Amino acid sequence: MSLPRRSFLRHAALGAAGLGLARGADAALPEFTAARPEPFWEAVRALYPLEAGFSYFNTGGLGSTPTPVLERVAEVTRRLQAKAEHGHAQFTGARADVARFLGADPAEVAFVRNATEANATVAAGLPLRAGDEVIFETHAHPGGSFPWLQAARGRGVVVRTFEPDPRSAAVNVDRITALCGPRTRVIQLSHITAPTGITLPARAVADLCRTRGIWFHLDAAQSAGMVPVDFAALGCDSLAVSGHKWIGGPLETGVLCVRRARQEELAPPLVGAYSGDLDANGRFALSAGAVRYEYGTRNVATALGLAAAMRLQERIGRERIAARGRQLAAQARAGLAALPGVEILSPEPGELAAAMVTFRTARIPHDRLFGLLLRERGIRTRPVTEENLNALRVSTHLCNSPAQVDALVAAVGEFLRREA
Repeated sequence: MSLPRRSFLRHAALGAAGLGLARGADAALPEFTAARPEPFWEAVRALYPLEAGFSYFNTGGLGSTPTPVLERVAEVTRRLQAKAEHGHAQFTGARADVARFLGADPAEVAFVRNATEANATVAAGLPLRAGDEVIFETHAHPGGSFPWLQAARGRGVVVRTFEPDPRSAAVNVDRITALCGPRTRVIQLSHITAPTGITLPARAVADLCRTRGIWFHLDAAQSAGMVPVDFAALGCDSLAVSGHKWIGGPLETGVLCVRRARQEELAPPLVGAYSGDLDANGRFALSAGAVRYEYGTRNVATALGLAAAMRLQERIGRERIAARGRQLAAQARAGLAALPGVEILSPEPGELAAAMVTFRTARIPHDRLFGLLLRERGIRTRPVTEENLNALRVSTHLCNSPAQVDALVAAVGEFLRREA
């Protein structure tokens, strides 16, 4: 390599500095009034470019991206293309925004394509041997379970799973503890499970792992953006975040956080430009901090869009967002539970509940009900086939309203009567 990496990076930064990339205008929102909250939430809903008459209840699968975030991505892309620059230096500001949002140090933040890539980085990068054990729940998303199943197939890692209890955090801790043994090296939890929205006891499991020297990895794909997530307070060693679900970031955005004290234990499975550097003698060393898990030319516009989505949530109010999601989910749960023949699979309102409600009925096959809701009412839910649950999941977020929830319940009731 004729140009030392430090010189290369310095030249790249200087090239991007001349582009004058602005942070973009923030969306205007009315003042929130607790006595009359709906005008505020209507203004928030207006930021989403969803079609009129279309009710989107699948944020747990893929979030709608607010228009100001889309505009930010387009703005940065145009400015970079005007000079044919990659703008890599702009990751620094985005990293600071993401770190603040996730309660992490910027040196603990790596930009990845999605939570799956973050999970896979941990599964591939930890120095596990044949016979070492990893524990996770049976409700883990394929993006969380498949990396470990590949480690089992390729390296002889032993996978042990537990069934998550939707009623008791203590029971879930007990089930995890019962699986721990002398070869347990990793525990991975979904912060909130994807199929039925069970909030798992992350902090209690972090304490368990700390006492036993077990690596604790938390998959926050379903929590970050739905509820406040604080990497430091959660106590996990690594954290996977999806940017394009509840946060409302652009497609193919995600974050991997790795605690600074443990980064030397997690090797980057892939390295390239920006992952490390050469010293004066040509020896390679990994970059300091979590940037070592990044490599090559990437799309800075989407990273800045993710940061913009996080700043928007901060302006709306993260606790306010969490309360709104729970309120709409509780409304959906109560309405659906009152319908004859409907079974609710998600936790009751309380510490284990999330902004998701999964339900099924023996009267209508779940896939048929999914199609009826979508074709005849423009209501998009999500089929849940994991663990043979054969149900529908309703995610309630900023793009939803109480009227949409009422319409969903009414439509399910109508189809139940019609199909009986």
